[in-house]
Amino acid sequence: MAREMGLKGARRAELQETLDQLVIEGRLFEGRRGHYALADRKSGYVPGRFSATTGGYGFVAPTRDIPNIEGDLFIPPDATADAMHGDRVLVEIVRVKPDGRAEGKVRSILHREQSLVVGRFHFSPHGCRVEPHDERVKGEIEIEPGKELPPASFYGERLGKVNPPRVSKPSELDGLIVTVAIHEFPSRYRLARGRVIEVLGREDDFGVDVEVMIRRYHIPYRFSEEALEQAKAIPEEIPEAEIVRRRDFRELPIVTIDGETARDFDDAVLVDHNDDGSWSLQVHIADVSHYVRPGSALDRDARQRGTSVYFPDRAVPMLPAALSTGICSLNPGVDRLVMSALLTLGPQGELRKADFCRGVIRSAARMTYTKVFRILEGDEELRAEYRELTPGFERMRDLAKLLMAKRRKRGAIDLDLPEPEIVFDDQDRMIGVKRSERNIAHRLIEELMLAANEAVAAHLLAARRELLHRVHESPSPKSLAELEQVARSFGHSLGLELRERTIQRSRKRRDGSKPLREVRLSADSGLDSRDLQRFVDHIEGRPEQRILSFRLLRSMKQARYSEINKGHFALAAKAYTHFTSPIRRYPDLVVHRALGAWLDGADGPSTEELAAIADHASMTERRAVDAERALMDWKKAKFMEQRMGDEFEAMVTSVAEPGMWVELVDLFVEGFVPVESIEGERFGYRENLRAMVGRRTGRKYGLGDRVQVRVDRIEWDRLRPELTCLGPWKPGKPA
Repeated sequence: MAREMGLKGARRAELQETLDQLVIEGRLFEGRRGHYALADRKSGYVPGRFSATTGGYGFVAPTRDIPNIEGDLFIPPDATADAMHGDRVLVEIVRVKPDGRAEGKVRSILHREQSLVVGRFHFSPHGCRVEPHDERVKGEIEIEPGKELPPASFYGERLGKVNPPRVSKPSELDGLIVTVAIHEFPSRYRLARGRVIEVLGREDDFGVDVEVMIRRYHIPYRFSEEALEQAKAIPEEIPEAEIVRRRDFRELPIVTIDGETARDFDDAVLVDHNDDGSWSLQVHIADVSHYVRPGSALDRDARQRGTSVYFPDRAVPMLPAALSTGICSLNPGVDRLVMSALLTLGPQGELRKADFCRGVIRSAARMTYTKVFRILEGDEELRAEYRELTPGFERMRDLAKLLMAKRRKRGAIDLDLPEPEIVFDDQDRMIGVKRSERNIAHRLIEELMLAANEAVAAHLLAARRELLHRVHESPSPKSLAELEQVARSFGHSLGLELRERTIQRSRKRRDGSKPLREVRLSADSGLDSRDLQRFVDHIEGRPEQRILSFRLLRSMKQARYSEINKGHFALAAKAYTHFTSPIRRYPDLVVHRALGAWLDGADGPSTEELAAIADHASMTERRAVDAERALMDWKKAKFMEQRMGDEFEAMVTSVAEPGMWVELVDLFVEGFVPVESIEGERFGYRENLRAMVGRRTGRKYGLGDRVQVRVDRIEWDRLRPELTCLGPWKPGKPA
């Protein structure tokens, strides 16, 4: 190529650097003898991120949509090319099945993500090794002789109250959790090699679990010095010259409503009911874009993080505290800059007009969900304390109910599933797990934010502005067919017509090859979100509601960010975006910039820039969710370790050949019952019943059944308790 273009010296080196960067980005594939090819579907090569599993196989999430291919690409164990979990790879598509699922082979590793690995140190005079904490990282890591002790500069910096032990010789590291920098990556014939760069402490030390998850999921937690200097240089007071440029809302009774432990306040609201029956909704969002300029050190750090990450006892913020809990946070009684959405809605909540502007507010009160709920429930003491604000809360509730009804009428799916919440004592020790409380105060803020987000998306689209969309595509026919089968086992239906035919199992079972009912569904299921919401309404209040709601959630695709508008299936919205949380979500900051560019008559972000941001933001969102979930599972596993041998009531939530998955009814803890741990007789899985069936008596354990279980051990590689099923649950049994 250089010869054809007549490039020599520095120009030739520049060409090589550009080609190398395009390979890293997954746009080109480097073949043999210096040949390059476009990495697209037509060439058979697709870039993506590799996700390893404990079974040796993996999946690759493509960085862009691939026509006629559904979901991630399956990578067999012998086709991973020694890729590690999280690596960016280039995959050759080798097979596409009729249902759109594809199988691939890793052809090259574009970027190694796992250069830092956290794990348990094992000392030996013959050579030290580190066992990775993440079971998806295969094999131990050999520690180079003389590289067992970390550099002194790596001691001390932690997110929370962790005080790691000081060590002076390698033997003192035995059993401690450390961070390793990999210098030589593993191959089929050798282990990875590296050096210890950080000592986190003992696994049971307070706060070590959070530090482990931060490093395991590669969450950036150190701000650059330049970003910290920029944050420090921002004045704590807003200049008068900036205030006069904006619309002044400081005299209005605008409030924030958040959780008890929240410290960063993105949004503030005000609702008025007009004489003609219409509604005026003001949603004021922290104007982070005023302080975080594109390309600045603050912007680079925020973009890299993508989102704040929230753990039960602390958070990893997207922005330094000087902004996130300081000048950007809509704290009460102080002037704050905002981007304002001023919506006029009809008597039934329909949007009539939307105006947007830069503003300044002074929050009248920092309210909590609990206080607002109690006020709305008639708490006389609180209603007296907030007598001037109480009518506003009632108007918010009334408008939220209208908006909720309007969304449900158009087909928005409302599962409202509870989330687990860790309970701590006053010494920060975990003492239990409970279902997090959700009440009308939570719902009213959600509805007002949804209305603002939709209005911003519709406005920017109408103005022909490029923006970052929040998209949610419809479920695949296959996932809906599986949900229909489960629903029918409880006597319900989504309304799907399933065409079935009998096929023969290709894999032998103990009792020989058995016929299996396989469901074939046409490409267009004919269902829309209204059908699914009717199903949700139908199962409400029934014993199987929780199981079927979770099954419905799992049948749907993940919402993500995109530069292309594809609508939002679950919200039944033609267009949707994220605008209301720029302190903790980078996409919201990008949308603020697009709206600000429209206000100024300037150019906003380009499509190419938005595409890159969308891919990265979707990845950081998944990373945060995975880290938060893994930390929650670890804490629950540690808690259940103290309950070894105890018996509990549990509900069967899933059944397959290996065994049953159950949820402990009072603890919000999930566990696994291996088929051989079901007492009484030998059991086997019956696919047509989706149940375990006793081979002697025919006793059946299926979805929704209540059973008595005993905690036997903790599966630390999967962070869950392993249980024995003692039999059907009978009220009055000890728990």
